[in-house]
Amino acid sequence: MASNTILQIVTLLSVFLPIAKSVQFNYPAVFNFGDSNSDTGELAAGLGFELSPPYGQTYPKLSPHGRACDGRLIVDFLMDAMHLPFLNAYLDSVGMPNFRKGCNFAAAASTILPASPTSLSPFSFAVQISQFLRFKARVLEILAKGKKYEKYLPTEDFFGKGLYMFDIGQNDIAVAFWSKTLDQVLASIPTILAEFETGIKRLYDQGARNFWIHNTGPVGCLTQNVLKFGTDPSKLDEQGCVSGHNLAARTFNLQLHAFTKKLQGQFTDANVTYVDIFSIKSNLIANYSKNGFEQPIMACCGYGGPPLNYDFQIGCGQTKVLNGSSVTAKGCNDSGAYVSWDGIHYTEAANHFVSSKILTGIYADPPFSDQMPFLLNL
Repeated sequence: MASNTILQIVTLLSVFLPIAKSVQFNYPAVFNFGDSNSDTGELAAGLGFELSPPYGQTYPKLSPHGRACDGRLIVDFLMDAMHLPFLNAYLDSVGMPNFRKGCNFAAAASTILPASPTSLSPFSFAVQISQFLRFKARVLEILAKGKKYEKYLPTEDFFGKGLYMFDIGQNDIAVAFWSKTLDQVLASIPTILAEFETGIKRLYDQGARNFWIHNTGPVGCLTQNVLKFGTDPSKLDEQGCVSGHNLAARTFNLQLHAFTKKLQGQFTDANVTYVDIFSIKSNLIANYSKNGFEQPIMACCGYGGPPLNYDFQIGCGQTKVLNGSSVTAKGCNDSGAYVSWDGIHYTEAANHFVSSKILTGIYADPPFSDQMPFLLNL
């Protein structure tokens, strides 16, 4: 029996280790760009507000609340896996933020395309890149004055050896459906990706060499979109998600994947990794019970009760007068049983699930299977 187990282990090693490539978890720093999926307080600091409880209830040590979640985000779990501290938001100047191991430029509601006058966030992808470039220039300027600042700021070599992570594009797809047809959304994707390419190349020209690019998730499965666009059952798939939205997300991801392959060919001195978040989240929702969840679509924190517990007039934690009565959108008793936290964002439990799948390495191109948990636990 023991010899068979050893043989299985050797076989697994021979299969997975040869395809392990460039992604090693020894980055000195991480610089993150994105939207609410990885915002650790940027929008809250930039616009001067704080998300009210029950945001942050599961992991209160992260207060003040700048994360759109009951606790930790995917980026938090990934930082833990890299043995690095949670990322401070670039604009969060209070509390003596330490940027030695990286900085987070992601801001909720941000898009790849330039922000419009009606955008909820002014921090589009190009703005986030510009913020980083200023951050780097100021850091190098300050470090030139003396080594005493190295305790709080990344040294020059950290910028070249660091990891640049991206999780953005969801809002470009999801928000577009509020004013465009499916065909129009699909037609806009090349323009979105052209803007993304411009930003990536700006970072490359500044010495960035390690890129980790997440694709976008199944936006048609977000509670908000199901309520708004899923009133016609014929527009829903077998999981109860809006088919058109997910088609647009898949199309975006196909073109994003092709773009990363192009980068891998162009930037021969760089490591470009594509991470398939869509497949992970789709699997979570399609097999929610098997994956330890009870509610794949219904929001944990909201108002209205089953089947969606979501109301456009009152967000999570808010109290308003509806139909003459004062009501509050409260959090559920067990957020760990829900995929959706507030109808738009995932719960900490769901974020933990997604990050654990990312860390298997099998959802990445190129894969990094040397980090697979079963190998680490031998």
